This record gives sequence, structure tokens and C-alpha cells, in this order.
Amino acid sequence: MLSFFWRNGVETPEPLKADVTGSIPPWLQGTLLRNGPGLFSVGNTSYKHWFDGMALIHSFTFKDGDVFYRSKFLNSETYKKNIAANRIIVSEFGTMVHPDPCKNIFSKAFSYFMNAIPDFTDNNLINIIRYGEDYYASSEVNYINQIDPLTLETLGRTNYRNHIAINLATAHPHYDEEGTTYNMGTAIMNFGRPKYVIFKVPANAIDKEKKKPALRKVELICSIPFHSTLYPSYFHSFGMTENYIIFVEQAFKLDILKLATAYFRDVNWGSCLKFDKDDITLIHLVNRKTGKTVSTKYYADTFVVFHHINAYEEDGHVVFDLITYQDSNLYDMFYIHNMKQDVDKFIETNKEFSRPTCQRFVLPLSIDKEAPPDTNLVKLQDTTATAVLKQDSSIYCTPDTIFEGDSYIQNFIIFCKYFVFIQTKYLTIAKVDIATRTHQVWIEEECYPSEPVFVASPDAVEEDEGVILSSVVSFNPQKPPFLVVLDAKSFKEIARATIDTAIHMDLHGLFIHDKST
Repeated sequence: MLSFFWRNGVETPEPLKADVTGSIPPWLQGTLLRNGPGLFSVGNTSYKHWFDGMALIHSFTFKDGDVFYRSKFLNSETYKKNIAANRIIVSEFGTMVHPDPCKNIFSKAFSYFMNAIPDFTDNNLINIIRYGEDYYASSEVNYINQIDPLTLETLGRTNYRNHIAINLATAHPHYDEEGTTYNMGTAIMNFGRPKYVIFKVPANAIDKEKKKPALRKVELICSIPFHSTLYPSYFHSFGMTENYIIFVEQAFKLDILKLATAYFRDVNWGSCLKFDKDDITLIHLVNRKTGKTVSTKYYADTFVVFHHINAYEEDGHVVFDLITYQDSNLYDMFYIHNMKQDVDKFIETNKEFSRPTCQRFVLPLSIDKEAPPDTNLVKLQDTTATAVLKQDSSIYCTPDTIFEGDSYIQNFIIFCKYFVFIQTKYLTIAKVDIATRTHQVWIEEECYPSEPVFVASPDAVEEDEGVILSSVVSFNPQKPPFLVVLDAKSFKEIARATIDTAIHMDLHGLFIHDKST
């Protein structure tokens, strides 16, 4: 069984020196932070979905060729309440929790009343994000928890609502060359007309006395009204180029009325998402500097997207790559009862789910309104993506399929010419060359690698000069966990750091350079 996914993790609160084989580049100095679910049962209660587990933060610190590992549970309000009660008492994405049966009728009634408008968990298990010089464990709700990136101590909770009018926010921001952080959120309740909100936090949002969060200097870039007023699009990430922010308003939507009544109807929040296959996909381009939305209406057929891979500008076009699915069944794969199957059965069962496809969209920035209808306005020669001018001056976009996977793909922006991802069916890390449509892989039998993180070498000339880092766990208890270091250009393993303790499978994270070196 895939028990290493859903078993309870353990903390390693003090630095543990890894056994390093191979050669770690001397310039690699800093800390890789990782985040993911790590605690799946409390007392006699258990979560129903893998994305519900309480956050376990990991770090791998590189110092003069050595690697040190440590981990701690995020000491969120959710964690403290659950541990104190010795049972799960805070609802999560796939697990709805109801009042303690021992409560009296008045306490139960109050609990139901308080849940009419959800006050979401602060179990921030998805990613680590940076605002100014503050680091936060994040998920997709209004709460984030600041952590110390060296000790992994939880420093305190911050509510986005105290700084900007949003109820939800992504855990996948972007950072520009100056260090400014760009992110997106959704304003649903108590903030006037429902809208999507794009904002940024400057790199210099630093409080030297450490008394105020960097978010106090948040700046609104723009807001975009919902295409469907009561059904905002769910978005896990967005794209960014030198001049534009790309927001894909997909037909995978959140039903606000269902969300508000989920507690009373005894359904989880995950069931409040629905895929409207008869709708369209809208693509919004926002100028990063002016905050103005490009007036051209770009649209495509329906699909489901979680991760953007890449985005850039070329010869008057915005090019961006996504991992798309033809339905919204992916989340079902990660219900714990599915993950308790044997590995072979789990893989066989999940063949029923939509295949992930890497697709490229190309948006022309200059629209020739005099061109006849049904003209393809894409002028780039290295893609089959189209952007067709319609009678009403809108642009209908069809993608160029770059790569088709066989199971769940976790994908992340690494390069312009290449992208790197993990594919769970074959347990590989893969690097795809966009120009030649070829790929290289790293594979280890019985092992699951986590999200690959690219760290560029300080004197890099080519875009893939540097290393790829990935935390690797095995479903074979005889194989210890390790961190693999790959040369990003050749994709060959150059080092690994084996850890003599249990490490849990994680989701996302970032690398922090040691500024003292």
C-alpha cells in the first residue's frame, strides 16, 4: 500500500547531518524549504483526503558540501486545537467536522451558526512563500503562518483580510528580479462586488524591528469581475511575463451558495467545486505596470488547470504553458481510501482519470481588426497553437500539445526552453526540451521524488546551468529517504544526501540563498 503517503509523519526538530555521496557544488549554499501534509490522524479521528493532513515543514540546509535536515509541524491554530482536543475538530478541504457529540444543544446550535459563513482553517500545507523578507507557510485561504526559515518555528498567524480585501489567495506567487512578490486572491464575501484581486508586495517591505508583517505594504494592481457572479473560477496558480500577468478564468468553479451551506448539508468544501463543461475558458492579460486589463477577449474551450508551467513574450506574442485535464476528477485520486490500495491497483484504478497534457497557448498582442474573420493571428513559426479572429473581434485560442502524461503530473516553471516535472506513474523527474519535443528522465526504482526545484549557478550563461533538487521517499521501508542533486543541463545525478530518519512526501517549497557567502 501507499502508506508512506498517509501515515503520520514525525518531527526532526534539531539539525540532522546527512550522509552525502557524490559532489555538491561549492556555490550551493542555502536552505531548501519544503511543505506538505504530514499528520493524518489525531486520537481516534482521521482525515479523509490527503490534502487535509496537518502541515509538516522540512528544510535541507547546504553548508560547505554538507547537508543538514530538520522538520517541524506547523504550530497553527488548527494544529493546536486538534492536538488539545485529541481529535480533529477543524474542518478541511475533504473532511467536514461537526460539533462534539458531547456538547449540549446550545453549544451545537452556536457551532452551526458560526459555520454559516466559513472561517477557514489555517492549516497552511501547500507551499512556502516570501513577502519582503518574511516567510510564510501558505495554502489557499485567508490565513498564512509566518515561520523562521532556519529553526522552522511558527512565529504567528497573519490574516490577508487585515491588509487586502480577499477571502482566498493562491499559494503560488511570482517574484520579479527586484524581489517583489505578485499574487492573486478572490473576494467573495463582505467585500462588495465579488471579484478577483491581483496584488504585489515590494521587496523592500521590511520591518527591521520585526513587529509588523511585510503585507502591511501590499499594493493593489487590479481587480477583475467574475464571469459568473455566484460561481467564481477556482485557480491554483497564474502566469507572469516581463510585462503581463496571465489569469486563466477556467470553468472549474466554486459554488458560493453550496460553500456557505456545506456545514449544514454535511458535505465537505471539496464538493462545492464543479466543472461546467458547457462554458468557455477566458484568458485575461493584465499589464503589470499599469494594472490595466488588455481589452481583447481571449477565450478557449473548457479544460481544468492547476499549474502554470512557464510564460514569456516573443515577437509581439505572450506564450504560456499549462498542464490541463479534461475533467475535474483529479482530486478524487487523493482521497485516503483510494490511496490505501496496493501500488499496482492504485495505478490501474487511476487510469480512469483524465490524462494530464502539457499545452502551449499563444496570444497575439497586436490585433489586426481589418483581417478577415477566422484568420489565425499567431505569427510564430515554432508552434501549432492558434489564435483565430472571430466576427465579434474576440480571439479563439487553441493550444499546441507539447507532452501527454499517463498519470498525475506536478509541474513547475524552470526555464523558457525547458520545463521540469515529476510524473507519478513512472516515478520520474523529467526535463522536456520545448524546441525538440524530447525529454530526459531521472528514475530510481521504488522511489517517489517530490517537486523539482531549480537553483541557478551564480555564473550561469545558459538557462539550464545549475542544479535540480528533489526530496525522495520510497515505499520500500528498507530504502532510506534522500535528497537528490541533479546537474540541470545533463540531468545526471551528481550527489545525494541520505537522511537517517523518516521523511514525509511533500508538495511545494523554495530555495533561500545564504546571503552571508
